[in-house]
Amino acid sequence: MADLRIQLAGIASPNPFWLASAPPTNTGYQVQRAFEAGWGGAVWKTLGDPIINTSSRFAAIHFNGQRVAGFNNIELISDRPLEVNLKEIYETKKRFPEHALVVSLMVEPKREKWHEIVKKVEAVGVDGLELNFGCPHGMAERGMGAASGQQPDLVEMQTMWVKEAARTPVIVKLTPNITDITATAKAAVRGGADAISLINTINSLAGVDIDTWNTIPHVGGKGAHGGYCGPAVKPIALNMVAECARNPLVGVPISGIGGVSSWRDAVEFILMGSTGVQVCTAAMHHGFSIVEDMIDGLNNYLDEKGLKSVNELIGKSVERYSDWGDLDLNYAVVARIEQDTCIVCNKCHIACEDTSHQCIERHIDDTGAAYLKVREEDCVGCNLCSIVCPVEGAIEMVEVPSMEPALSWNQRQAAIASLGKSNDSDDGDKKEAV
Repeated sequence: MADLRIQLAGIASPNPFWLASAPPTNTGYQVQRAFEAGWGGAVWKTLGDPIINTSSRFAAIHFNGQRVAGFNNIELISDRPLEVNLKEIYETKKRFPEHALVVSLMVEPKREKWHEIVKKVEAVGVDGLELNFGCPHGMAERGMGAASGQQPDLVEMQTMWVKEAARTPVIVKLTPNITDITATAKAAVRGGADAISLINTINSLAGVDIDTWNTIPHVGGKGAHGGYCGPAVKPIALNMVAECARNPLVGVPISGIGGVSSWRDAVEFILMGSTGVQVCTAAMHHGFSIVEDMIDGLNNYLDEKGLKSVNELIGKSVERYSDWGDLDLNYAVVARIEQDTCIVCNKCHIACEDTSHQCIERHIDDTGAAYLKVREEDCVGCNLCSIVCPVEGAIEMVEVPSMEPALSWNQRQAAIASLGKSNDSDDGDKKEAV
């Protein structure tokens, strides 16, 4: 059995699975039950100024039979008194000293406010702090959360203020509601952040009831944008984690968040540079016990790979993530249909004929049976046929040898520019203005 223990910026955890700051970490009762179930750590639901929440708060997107493909909420930070939270944090840490207990914080962008809450929270024995610069609703209208997180100068300044008072590691939680998340990640690092966590939720409206015309959710007939999370946001989160992981100006540990629902999702985030992951929606959907499958699955995967520790996985795919301009333009794959497996449903033929490159032909054999065949010389390897195919393994994407050497767009442009300079040099004094 592999070693699942991690150290995130000095915060020790028995495994890489933490509950994210959210409804599942609202009370000591919940966090202690989560630790009993096997979670390695938890980020306590954000503490801040007194809050009044609304009813209702949550909504979900169900897609093609899958419940909770996406999740939307308009709930704010903890609406319980600070002193009650601090008492329960103290009791929880005392009972579970080996688990990672981090507390999420959000206050007005004032130096004295940050110093005050940092001292109060650290006094009860937490392992670290997570600065919430990500919540997109409610608090942002008051200048906190994403309103701060969208401005690199405010992220840097407030992180610096926290570091002035903090004695435990400081994690800065980033908003995805920004053009380039590495801008705020670098600002957090300049401010002294020991680690970053991402992503927080994405601005969203879950839907509109076409009978009542109310938004989903609504509060007495009125709606407001909320934060979107769950499996649907995983590709967005994974890209942002990868962009931060491969940026040399970021260079701090990452706690990956965004649609993590299984051990496989966790492995992907860790391969892309996360030291550990934080989970919310999956726990809200299935309960705390899902961590058992996550731990077993990760253990089995590491054993199959012959790895002794989960730390050997961290960042192993980062170097394989690049810019489009660095991709080999001469690399090629084509689709091949396994005739013994294909059920001739025609979905690949229709998809290719209507929306791709018209290279899957429908034929009739000597017995009168229909079959599908790819015209490989016209296939561009777009993957669409294999994506829409309902039968696993019926269409395989196969690498084919290229007659040309590897050449990226950037290399091509550099070669052209070099050729132009050479011609300019050959022209010498003969060049004339036109």
